[in-house]
Amino acid sequence: MNTAQTSLLGKQRWKLWEPLFWLAALALPLVLGGHSLIVNEIAIVALFAISLDLILGYAGIVSLGHAAFFGMGAYSAALFAKHVMPDPLVGLAFAIAVSTLLGAICSLTIMRGTDLTRLMVTMGVAMILMELANKLDFTGGADGLQGVVMGPLLGTFEFDLYGRTAAWYSLSVLIVFFALARRLVHSPFGGTLMALRDNRLRAMAIGIPVTARLAVIYTIAAGVAGAAGALLAQTTSFASVDVFEFHRSADLMLLVVIGGTGWLYGGVIGAVIFKLMQDWISSITPQYWTFWIGLFLVVLMLVGRERLIRPWTWFGGKKS
Repeated sequence: MNTAQTSLLGKQRWKLWEPLFWLAALALPLVLGGHSLIVNEIAIVALFAISLDLILGYAGIVSLGHAAFFGMGAYSAALFAKHVMPDPLVGLAFAIAVSTLLGAICSLTIMRGTDLTRLMVTMGVAMILMELANKLDFTGGADGLQGVVMGPLLGTFEFDLYGRTAAWYSLSVLIVFFALARRLVHSPFGGTLMALRDNRLRAMAIGIPVTARLAVIYTIAAGVAGAAGALLAQTTSFASVDVFEFHRSADLMLLVVIGGTGWLYGGVIGAVIFKLMQDWISSITPQYWTFWIGLFLVVLMLVGRERLIRPWTWFGGKKS
């Protein structure tokens, strides 16, 4: 076994602190029962952030329209629950399939051009979908899709007003997708993604099928984003055009920057920091909370993220 294979096997192994981290996360709805709703929001945003990190941090694909897949997942799950069947897991699978299909189609648009071109194209897709959701009758238009009723999870656990079931559901889906994404980025496929991210021309020169790799990871990331959108619609029993808006993609980019790209835990940490800051600051100053988050980002860039998260790296939380 060569050095590269040994390194990959080492990265694939779960470190001792990782299972403890996720067990602690699963215990949060029980320990913080009154704050289960914010735990649910953080889990959904963290899953959304992981989907962006797969294309931005590992493949170097810049996107400001990732909300297109998030919104498609939300509307697919809501429409499925309203018109087909209310089972959450079946609806989740349907939303993932629809978002993945959309990602496969949209992957054709990011093969050519510069990063600026990709930014414009991805934004355009999200704007088109938002306008369709606003105009079509079966989506509810500007009022959103109402009357969505979700069935009990696994036929037993009802979604309550306190959000405890919703939080456990979202956390469980987050853990499953995190484990799959972790396996993916620490595989030979993930290694080729990082190679083309660092130098696309060199990757092409050594025989890596760049176009196929970009299409595959973009499609996978779309499915993960769709899962996050489905969780939002299912746990709130509502879907509106807001899921496609630009601010959702922009906020996602901010929290990925906060946590760090090219490191799956960066999306999780960024989601925790961003949502807690948003909740706390907006409760103090609802009009100016974006100013303080902007100031935090400026300080983060000046001081350096590595200094702020250094205690985390002591426990093995290093970037891939």
